[in-house]
Amino acid sequence: MLKVAVVGASGYTGVELLRILVGHPEIEICCVTSRQHEGLPINQVFPSLSGFCELPCEPLDIAAIAKHADLVFTALPHKTAMEVVPGFLAAGCKVVDLSADYRLKDQDVYEQWYQVHSSPELFAEAVYGLPELYREQLRSARLVANPGCYPTSVILGLAPLLEKHLIDPKSLIVDSKSGVSGAGRGVKLGSLFCEANEGFKAYGIASHRHTPEIEQELTGLAGCAIRLNFTPHLLPVNRGILSTCYADLLEDKSTEELIALFQQHYADEHFIRVMPGGQLPNIAYVRGTNFCDIGLVSDQHTGRVIVVTAIDNLVKGAAGQAVQNMNIICGFDESLGLGIVPTFP
Repeated sequence: MLKVAVVGASGYTGVELLRILVGHPEIEICCVTSRQHEGLPINQVFPSLSGFCELPCEPLDIAAIAKHADLVFTALPHKTAMEVVPGFLAAGCKVVDLSADYRLKDQDVYEQWYQVHSSPELFAEAVYGLPELYREQLRSARLVANPGCYPTSVILGLAPLLEKHLIDPKSLIVDSKSGVSGAGRGVKLGSLFCEANEGFKAYGIASHRHTPEIEQELTGLAGCAIRLNFTPHLLPVNRGILSTCYADLLEDKSTEELIALFQQHYADEHFIRVMPGGQLPNIAYVRGTNFCDIGLVSDQHTGRVIVVTAIDNLVKGAAGQAVQNMNIICGFDESLGLGIVPTFP
């Protein structure tokens, strides 16, 4: 059995990791940490885990955790993660990091959007954990930079078009909407029920920190520098991301032709579901799962293509993708522990 630790288990991503991992047949959860809830059983922090995981929340002691864990999930905020990841690697653990600290390859870009980085020497080693793009590199990785939720939804939606050079890379506009859980479990004014309920607003216009991550990966796919307009919105729902991507077509392609292209491109990808013509994704149909649903329309009137993707921000956008990456680097079947049917209604 693979022994894993969840460092930072008291956030939404942490509990989602535990929800998935307790059903994984090849792993044993050996440790959960929480500074805020140290000493409390994790099922007292999250009663939903009662009967499934009742480990006590431990302090973050790298040496003590590394004695028992083969792999560590660091579900910590950016900056906090970079302070502990090098220690876990030095102790011989593999790490799947769910923060933003190792996603960007350029130190200057990272420090422009976040803060000074204390271990930039790991940038070159960290593998960006989007299996649909980097599966082979992940097989031998010891440090995985788990992608952001918005970037996952956007990159998967645009990858086939950019790889085939079917769209103008200078024309990209992305409009994404996320459930409130994307803001984390900490108390924030904008996440309070009365602030979010029955509202719908844009935020972070031309300034969201996922922008350079999206541009980095799309640049690699297109083979030229990508700059895009990315506007996130807050939906008054618990979870889910719906991203709508717009681009100018360089060739006259019908909706049917583009759907066929996507179906061929993702034919071997278990977690990508390309919808048939006339259907478009809905966050309700991916809730609680590691699926990314993709639908698209060729707008003959404007010569543009509109691609719509839906993911659960806590699963394919975070914890589920982290487990998918763990499965790859540890040699398990990629879908192990992730065979979850969406909850509906």
